[in-house]
Amino acid sequence: MKPFTYERATSIEHAIEAARSKPGARFIAGGTNLLDLMKLQIETPTHLVDVNTLPLARIEATDEGGLRIGAMVRNADLATDERVRRDYAVLSRALLAGASGQLRNRATTAGNLLQRTRCPYFYDTAQACNKRRPGSGCSAIDGVARNLAVFGTSDACIATHPSDMAVAMRVLDARIETVRADGSRRVIPIAEFHETPGDTPHQETALESGELITAVTLPPPVAGEHVYRKVRDRASYAFALVSLAAIVPADGSSARLALGGVAPKPWRVEAAEALTAEGRRP
Repeated sequence: MKPFTYERATSIEHAIEAARSKPGARFIAGGTNLLDLMKLQIETPTHLVDVNTLPLARIEATDEGGLRIGAMVRNADLATDERVRRDYAVLSRALLAGASGQLRNRATTAGNLLQRTRCPYFYDTAQACNKRRPGSGCSAIDGVARNLAVFGTSDACIATHPSDMAVAMRVLDARIETVRADGSRRVIPIAEFHETPGDTPHQETALESGELITAVTLPPPVAGEHVYRKVRDRASYAFALVSLAAIVPADGSSARLALGGVAPKPWRVEAAEALTAEGRRP
């Protein structure tokens, strides 16, 4: 691990200013992914801004009838929240299918969205990886690709996004609230948050440098059957070979379907949804 400096943010404004004023700074909360990458020198931030004490750990009802989930809400707390279990069961089930209990106790909502790929070629610094070192090539394309992407790939990268939570968020049409480095705020639909690789696989999200996620909002719940299914090599603490988040509305309208483990981002399956709208099943 390379040397770095550290400070604990006392407010959102403090966090933004600390990241803006120090080139190479990164925000850290649970650290369940970032610290591993730092130990391997895949990520080498020069300064860490600890956001754990920011007032972003609440789950609140919105005026529209949905939920606003603070960026610092731990995965375990989100999965077991009574409102989430009752109204957004697909999200609770996806969270409980991810990682281990210990990791869910530390991992945060924002950090889960920002996980980097678990592609083995990304983690092996002896292998070429455009995501790790732009322009170096992609060893995965001619390598063992059983657990890598089949949709949304490019000649530069076939890595997948590892999150279970994000797949459920995609089927729920979540929106991500942020504060930019200049202090302005914006809302990013989750469909536009994660990027496909194209020629720039190292650019994984729509976030700008120094931009901080503050919350994720969910629209009013959809009554009906909520399903999360995950196929993996072992029953615990394994990333998806393929996963499916689905909502079948009680009113008979078209189902919502999103796939995980098969693309660089949560993959919504509009063609299959259209079939359900016609009274058929894909």
